[in-house]
Parts: sequence; C-alpha cells; structure tokens
Amino acid sequence: MPDSIAELDVVAWVRIVDGRLLAVRSRGRDLLYLPGGKREPGESDAAALAREVREELGLELERASLRELGVLRAPAHDQPAFEHVRMACFTADARGAMAASGEVDEFRFVAPDERRLLAPAARAALDLAVERGLLGEG
Repeated sequence: MPDSIAELDVVAWVRIVDGRLLAVRSRGRDLLYLPGGKREPGESDAAALAREVREELGLELERASLRELGVLRAPAHDQPAFEHVRMACFTADARGAMAASGEVDEFRFVAPDERRLLAPAARAALDLAVERGLLGEG
C-alpha cells in the first residue's frame, strides 16, 4: 500500500525585489515555483540552495547573508509521487547576472495579487514573506 502522506522535502530561495517575489517556471510546468529544489545525499540546506540557484539562475548566493525564513508544508503540484511539499525557505543576497538556465525556462517577479500564477508551495511562501514583513499584501 503506498504511503498516502508522501512528502517532497525541498529548499527554496525567497527573493523579494520591488515588492515582488522571484519565481521560476520549469520546463513543462504550468505554474511558477520558487528557485530551489531537492538536496543531494549528504548536502546541507545551504549547499543545496546555493547549487540549485546557480543551476537555475546562474547566481551565486552570498552564504554569509543566508537566513532561514521558515519551513512550510503545502499540497504538492505536478508531483504524482508526492502528496505534500515540505519547503525550507531562505533569504540570501546574490551576485551575478540572472538568467534562466538548466531546467528553468523563465523567471519573473510576481506581485501578491498575481498569486494565482504560483504553485501551492510558492503561494504559501508568498504568504510567509508577507507574514514576516518582507512583502506587502498588494
């Protein structure tokens, strides 16, 4: 019998610029996600996040500025093997020129009133950013 509470455990970068949340669209996906992803075996949250952001956006996170924003749980979207996503959210400064790469087809900054464009976990992260005072409610 399959585990009905299968949970996808990921890390995500919460980046707010001019009152908008950075989001990415992975190839073949209908909704936007936060930059980030799964850890490699033995990889720390910080190392996994830095690697994922580098692979997806070509940016280098400044490790000294990395701060945990919070951990959230939301329904999984477009992940048939998982019912829920557990997402550890972090803020950090970054350097470099942002460009979609790897599995990411596009990036965009989403205003709070555009939440319908976001996957459920990204919506929850947007709400967390509002709760923590990083983003206005729009």
